[in-house]
Amino acid sequence: MKLRVLMFGLAVVGTLALVRWVGGGGGGGALDGSDPGLVLDRLWVDRLPERPKDTINVFAAVTEQPIGVFQFASQWKGGFELFNYTASGSELRLVYPQTDEKEKVKVRAWKCKQGEMDYCLELAGASRGVKRYYSQRGWEIGGVTRPEQILDRAAALVRAAR
Repeated sequence: MKLRVLMFGLAVVGTLALVRWVGGGGGGGALDGSDPGLVLDRLWVDRLPERPKDTINVFAAVTEQPIGVFQFASQWKGGFELFNYTASGSELRLVYPQTDEKEKVKVRAWKCKQGEMDYCLELAGASRGVKRYYSQRGWEIGGVTRPEQILDRAAALVRAAR
């Protein structure tokens, strides 16, 4: 169990640090079709790892810059891709700066009960990540403005997952 929490914590810290330390542009906006408090400024995972080699997928879109990330990671290996986005209705318009690829992603978030998770998120039209993610109460990341806050938030999240 401690290894699972550690793996998840490392993935969260890496994701948040990258999202906050790398600047972005693009002008975000409210998502009319979904609760912005659910889709944006929250960590989303496809599952919690059980073993060191289990790969999890992470999605986050932060309103402050606005920038987001698709990440996959195990305890031993991982990768990520950052994106800039604008939000309109229940749609995110993503731009991947590395390749200049653009895509429109339909989002739908709702309260659900899936094991330990409290929220569900579906992404339709994304070429990265997975189609369904989950989140828990307390996994909000809004209002974080300094890297130290990111580490504090991630440490609190890991403590809560125990």
